[in-house]
Amino acid sequence: MLKLFSMSATLALVSCAVLAAPGDSPAPTSPQPPASQQSAPAERGGRAPSGLMRYDTNKDGVVDRAEWKAGQEARFRRLDANGDDKLTKEELFARTPGANSVLPTDRQAQRQSTYFQLLDANKDSVVTLAEFVAQTDRNFARCDTNNDGRIDTAECRGALQRRPSDR
Repeated sequence: MLKLFSMSATLALVSCAVLAAPGDSPAPTSPQPPASQQSAPAERGGRAPSGLMRYDTNKDGVVDRAEWKAGQEARFRRLDANGDDKLTKEELFARTPGANSVLPTDRQAQRQSTYFQLLDANKDSVVTLAEFVAQTDRNFARCDTNNDGRIDTAECRGALQRRPSDR
């Protein structure tokens, strides 16, 4: 039973939060220039950063712990629809308006439930910012395979492809 839970928790961890949910973007850490001075993603030679690199606010090609933490705290605030500083399971897994509104499969619902239980450390049926950040810190540490306090997409992808027994 413990092995099954461990495998489920690992699967949920891998499939949910490490690279962040689609559509999330970090909160700006400095004032944005006026719109007339901003360049569109296409003008910068491509599309806007996604996945892990959306947290690279200084655009140096890596995400350090400070950028990661700021991005994850901003993500928590966006997910907290009612602003009560707690995430319910419904808030955590809410679909974005206009996105695919198909209900999750039974397997997806089970993964969501397992992941929520992993986040909810004190089992009070809500996830606080502290609980959320604790898990995202573990995700960062898992991806930071060389322990330099900085991660990039390749390092994180490699860490996620390793099995727990390889560590």
